[in-house]
Amino acid sequence: MTLRNTDERWSWPSQWLHWSVVVLVVGLATAGLLMTEMPNTPRKIEIYALHKSFGLTVLVLAAIRLAWRLYAGTPAPVPGSPRWQERIASLTHALLYAVLFAMPLTGWLFNSAAGYPLQFFGLFNLPALAGSDEALREAALSLHKAGFWVLLSLVVLHAGAAFYHHLFLGDATLRRMLPGRRPPQA
Repeated sequence: MTLRNTDERWSWPSQWLHWSVVVLVVGLATAGLLMTEMPNTPRKIEIYALHKSFGLTVLVLAAIRLAWRLYAGTPAPVPGSPRWQERIASLTHALLYAVLFAMPLTGWLFNSAAGYPLQFFGLFNLPALAGSDEALREAALSLHKAGFWVLLSLVVLHAGAAFYHHLFLGDATLRRMLPGRRPPQA
C-alpha cells in the first residue's frame, strides 16, 4: 500500500487518521452524554478532564487529516457514481471537517469563558481563548451542544451512505477505507 492516496483507495495514513477520529468521536460523544448526568465527584472532574484532552486530540488529528488530504489527494469517485452523489459526498466531507474543528474549539471557548484551566492530559496548560464571561460561556456551550447533534447527523449520513454503497450497490466505496481490504478488480 502506498503512502499517498491512489485513485482506487485511501492510503494507510488516511485510514489510520479516519478510524482514529471515529473511535475518539464515539468515545467523546458517549462520555459527553453521560458525564453531565454524573453527581459532582472527583471522578466527574477526571472524566471532564479526559473529555477535554481527547477533544483537543481530535482537533489536532482533524488538522493533520486535512493537511494530509490536501497533500495526498483523494481517490477518484467510484466509477458509475452519479454527479449528485459526488457533490453530496464532497459537501458532507467539508461539513464533517468543519464540525470536527468546531466541536473542540467551542469546548475550549466554553472552558475558557467559564474560567477553568485547560490541561492536555495533565502535561501542560493551554492558553484561554477568552476571559471569564458568563454570556460567552452560555453561547459556547449552546454551540457545543448543537454541534454534537450536527455531527451526529453528518456521521449517520456518512456511514449510511457507505453502507448503502457496500450493501446495495456492491461498489468499493466502503472497502477502500477499510484496512487490509482490496477493492474488487474491474
